[in-house]
Amino acid sequence: MTAARPLRERALATTALLMLVAPAAMAADLAPAQEPVPQATGDAIEAQSPWQVRVRGLGVITNDSGSVDQIPGSGLSYSDSVIPELDISYYLTDNIAAELILGTTYANIYGDDSVAFLGKIGKTWVLPPTLTLQYHFTDFGAFKPYVGAGVNYTMFYNQSGAAASDLNVKDSFGAALQVGADYMVNDHWGVNFDVKKLFLRPEYETTIGGNAYTGKAKLDPWLIGAGVTYRF
Repeated sequence: MTAARPLRERALATTALLMLVAPAAMAADLAPAQEPVPQATGDAIEAQSPWQVRVRGLGVITNDSGSVDQIPGSGLSYSDSVIPELDISYYLTDNIAAELILGTTYANIYGDDSVAFLGKIGKTWVLPPTLTLQYHFTDFGAFKPYVGAGVNYTMFYNQSGAAASDLNVKDSFGAALQVGADYMVNDHWGVNFDVKKLFLRPEYETTIGGNAYTGKAKLDPWLIGAGVTYRF
């Protein structure tokens, strides 16, 4: 009797312990598994906007060529200029972008060769919006060169004569070629160098000494610019 009593007490204690532990174990098994909370890291890359703008100082260097139809051996020359210029780009992909350049300048027109005695024939203001499609190379880190080709439509306005009593240079389409590069200082700011060649040969009408003349002005300007890039 004395030995059996401790055995019964140990059996009762073990049973009580199992009754307490079993429900807790079952509850742990039935608890839904929680997904791990992702840790914030500094490696996430913010998606860039497709929009970009540039502000440049632009040198407009013309090709001094042209003629007056009615005067053999005649030639024309034009003044060069430096102007501010704005361009707006939209990236269709990381490599392909469309660019529109906007700026305006003026050109003085001079007689040359057999009509050099005329001196300054007249003056016209020029607005040459140019749209190019570009390919951007992206394998050189912060240095991002590109090439482009497109179309130009040049409008001539505020035209006035000097030796000519009347001057009318006609609006004209032309092709455009382009090469340039951005060097990005950070994700948004960079510096830019750009060269464009416009193939621009508008026809004109003028009146000199009461006589009407026609011809073609072979401007074909180089647009050489440098400035600041901002990518939104």
